[in-house]
Amino acid sequence: MARILLVDDDPNMRLIYATVLRHNGHDVVEATSASEALAAVEQGAFDLVILDVKLGTESGLTVLQRLATTSPHLPVILLTAYASFQDDFTSWLADRYLLKSSDLDVFSSEVEQVLQHRRMPPAHRQGVEERVRP
Repeated sequence: MARILLVDDDPNMRLIYATVLRHNGHDVVEATSASEALAAVEQGAFDLVILDVKLGTESGLTVLQRLATTSPHLPVILLTAYASFQDDFTSWLADRYLLKSSDLDVFSSEVEQVLQHRRMPPAHRQGVEERVRP
């Protein structure tokens, strides 16, 4: 079981993704804004952050930049309905970039892959990263 911070301002999307994550055995903490997300990370340890790119008037990419500085080993999955954010260099700081869809199997699979990668010993992780680089 992993402890996951789910950050999305849309209550319906949060409910769907949180339900799937809990069904898969994870402990889920929910946040609705950038400030809530950053406060949660400061207060507790997480294995993964799933972060919506667009948080109302706030930007998830700003949160991503802050996490890359304050918690560089904390994996982040960006979750968005907008493929155009892939062109923003900041989004490259994330471990994964997922488009919101109704395919919850893809969502679950990506979460498990990131968590599995996090559980690998650091030396093994580096070897895997080197093999998959273009």
